[in-house]
Amino acid sequence: MPIEPLDSRQLRALMLVADKQSFTLAAKELNLTQSAVSHAIKSLEKDVNCSLVDRVGKRADLTEAGRKLLRSAQIIFTEMVNIRQELQKSTRWGQSTLRIGATTSICQYLLPPVLREFKESFPECTVNIVPGDTPEILSSLQQNSIDIAIALQPFEADFCGFRPLFKDELKFILSPIHSWNNLKNISQEQLKLEKYILYNKRSHTYRLIDIYFRALDIELPSSLELGSMEAIKELVKVGMGVSIGAEWVAAQELQEGSLTMLPLGRKKLYRNWGLMYRKGRRLSITEETLFGLCSLAAENLMLPQK
Repeated sequence: MPIEPLDSRQLRALMLVADKQSFTLAAKELNLTQSAVSHAIKSLEKDVNCSLVDRVGKRADLTEAGRKLLRSAQIIFTEMVNIRQELQKSTRWGQSTLRIGATTSICQYLLPPVLREFKESFPECTVNIVPGDTPEILSSLQQNSIDIAIALQPFEADFCGFRPLFKDELKFILSPIHSWNNLKNISQEQLKLEKYILYNKRSHTYRLIDIYFRALDIELPSSLELGSMEAIKELVKVGMGVSIGAEWVAAQELQEGSLTMLPLGRKKLYRNWGLMYRKGRRLSITEETLFGLCSLAAENLMLPQK
């Protein structure tokens, strides 16, 4: 059988009796009758099966067992006071901790201007960023390790709600000197013979790409797999292969001419990005504000595509 916890009201009575060394004064402090305090102590003694208070006339002294219990009770009540203060602090305007899960690309390209604006509105709010790929972020969200996630819309995630932020198109990322830049159409044979530098196979993006090309009866031979789009772009620049990504990830390189992009084919491949949270939970004012700022930043992020 599980052991029941001690009654906090009885522990409180014991602490005041020990402090005042009097049932009468303890009762006055608690706004109770003396008999009520005496009954609480007797009930506590019965619960722990030992004597806690020696009653000598009007004076009340703790026994050895009582002093031992008092030390533990003081620790417990100190923690309870601390918790109350923390909870009260978190309910004040903007005084809380916001745990955000985000993909590496979102952390690099979308969040910096968002967080700058966010901190101006909520300077007392502590923001913790947890980077990772969409499957890892979803796992953290499900385990309540993060409050919200900014990532790709999952294939299956019944436990979370999804608010769309923006949609992007995946295209081939090429070196300017790559031969495909001179072609009107890329044949299936050319697709199969090319060397590809693709993002992490465990990622949501890789799965989307794999599904897209398998529908065309093409299995892309990944000759190199990396977890950083920055590293991938550098390898593409020097002609190590072809990659697949969105324009906003390579906006600077496209503008300076160190990379080019081509459509994957006649059928376009899109990704849906958004904010995710545990279903059934109402977003706080800080989370709603962050979502609004992300929506504005996403519009600016997608300008190169327009």
